[in-house]
Order: sequence, then structure tokens, then C-alpha cells
Amino acid sequence: MVQADRWLTSLEICAGAGGQALGLEMAGFMPVMLVENDKHACATLKRNRPAWDVRQMDLRDFVAGEHSQVYDVDLLSGGVPRTPYSVAGHQQGSKDTRDMLSVAVWLATEVRPRAVMIENVPTLLTDAKFEANRKFVIEELEHLGYAIDWRVLDAQDFGVPQARRSSVLVAMKPDDLGRFHWPETQGPALTVAVALRESMGSRGWAGVAEWSQVADQVAPAIVGGSSTHGGGDLGPTRTKAAWARLGVNGHSLGNDVPGPDFVMEFGLGKHGRDGLPKLTIPQVAILQGFPEEWHFAGGKTARYRQVAQAFPPPLAEAVGRQIAAVLNDPISVPVSGVKIE
Repeated sequence: MVQADRWLTSLEICAGAGGQALGLEMAGFMPVMLVENDKHACATLKRNRPAWDVRQMDLRDFVAGEHSQVYDVDLLSGGVPRTPYSVAGHQQGSKDTRDMLSVAVWLATEVRPRAVMIENVPTLLTDAKFEANRKFVIEELEHLGYAIDWRVLDAQDFGVPQARRSSVLVAMKPDDLGRFHWPETQGPALTVAVALRESMGSRGWAGVAEWSQVADQVAPAIVGGSSTHGGGDLGPTRTKAAWARLGVNGHSLGNDVPGPDFVMEFGLGKHGRDGLPKLTIPQVAILQGFPEEWHFAGGKTARYRQVAQAFPPPLAEAVGRQIAAVLNDPISVPVSGVKIE
């Protein structure tokens, strides 16, 4: 856990398994409350941070006036459900009953945080069909006196061994946003081999060196894990094929890493798909940027969904540090306007 001279405060909504909250904690933010409707994710949050105030409830039922501690927090943050804006979720946007984007914006009108940070899929920002959704968000936040910067970031540029793109909205008062800078990329991306070689060889697998040569690339985006469908695999056919090229069987998740006698075999030989090692949930969590000591509650499917839906902590930390730098600096430089890239 990061040690901060002065903790900034946050209200975390749609908190999931804590990827964004963990990253923001590392950036110096302490949540006064976390709101999440999934019981397994709430159990994960409580298990890893017993001191956090975790509320299991639908965000639409959350009334800020009943929780005075959330008023005037430094940051309102959250990864509202991606499914309404994703291709896999049929891109119904605000027509999807799971959509929480407008709820998050209305909550900002109650809480009046110094800054807002909302994460979602890239298409929310880039797809023409969501222009009305973007216009609603921008106009409502501008009405509250915020200026907005909204862009797509890739987790692989921030120490995560995975090509995972997210749209990230940051809103602040104009003078604060004028001093905000997006984090700089952190050099060459980590590869699956670098991230997982130690764990892959932890049971004495003799083929781990050969596997590492094949897996010396960035992972495709971790997908799957919808709350309404999908189970323990690494995604659709095209994604599974990408995993196979990395020496990974993406058709299911493993219960353990390969043992000393495991023989790696490409294609559909005598072992079929089982000729390639399967990822365990702890390994998928590593590819999402979670520390190994972060434990997930629930059964196998519930744990995988939490991991797959998470916002990578290193990316949340990188953006959070830039927000914290502004909020901890009393200097103001007036600017105005909305920047979208």
C-alpha cells in the first residue's frame, strides 16, 4: 500500500474487484466509500482491504444525501459497465438496462467532487453511434462547471503485459484541467513470457524455456466474463487463436500450471488443445496488472469475471498520479473548453 503524506479522498462507483481503486490508492487516493452490486466483488474488496467502506447495492439506489462523507470528495471515480457500449454487448448504449453512465454523471451533480474519472470501452469515445451519449456527458459536466479531457489509453503502454484499450474521461474545474497532463508511456511493453515465466515454471515444467520463446509477445485483451453469459475461457474464436499463437490454450482456464511432465504440442495432435498450457486465474490477474497478493472471492467463474472486467491497476495509478499532482497543487491557470482526442 502506498504511503501518502496527505491522502486525497475518492468515491469509487461500480468498483468491481478493485482494479481502479487499487491503482488510485497507489496514486494517493483513499476511498471514503466503494459502491458495487456484485456480492463476489464486494467480498473481494473486503478481503483485501478490510478497512474500506464497501456498500453492496445498485448504483441507481445510491443517494448521496444519505452518506454525508461522500460530499466534496477529491475524486469521483469508476469503471461504469462496459457491456452497453461494447460490440459483444450489442452496443445498445443508454437503452441497455445495465448502463450506468448517466447515473454516474447525475451523481456528480450531487457529490460535487473536485475531479471525475470514468473508464469505459474505446467505442464510447470513438463510435459515431454514441455521439448523443458523449454530448450528454459533456454538456452536463460543463453545466456543473467542469472542463473535460477524454481519450483512449492502452494498458500496454503503462506496464501491463496486455493490449487493452480504454476510454478514460477526466473532468476538473477549468483552471485545474489546464494543469493536467496525461501520463507518459513507460517504454517497451512487458510480454506474456516476462510476466508469467516464473509462475509457468513453478512446478518444474521442463518446457518453460521453449514456451517463453513463443510467448514473448504482448497478450491480447482479456475478454469475456459478462455477468449474464460467458464462462471460463479467454474469449471468442479469433481471440483464442491469438492465444494459441502465444502457446496458450484459451478454450478454458487451468486449475494449476503445468507439471514437470507436461509436453507442449501445437495444433491438434494426440493431446488436442490440451497440448498447450492453460492460464490460471492468478495468471490472468497478473496479465491485468494485479499484484499477486490480491485475492479474488467466489467460485471459478465469479473470480474470472471479476478479473476480466477489471480496469488494470497500473493504468489507473498512472492517470491517478496525474490527477493527484493537480489536486495537490494550489496554483491555478485559467483555461476553458473540452478536449477530445
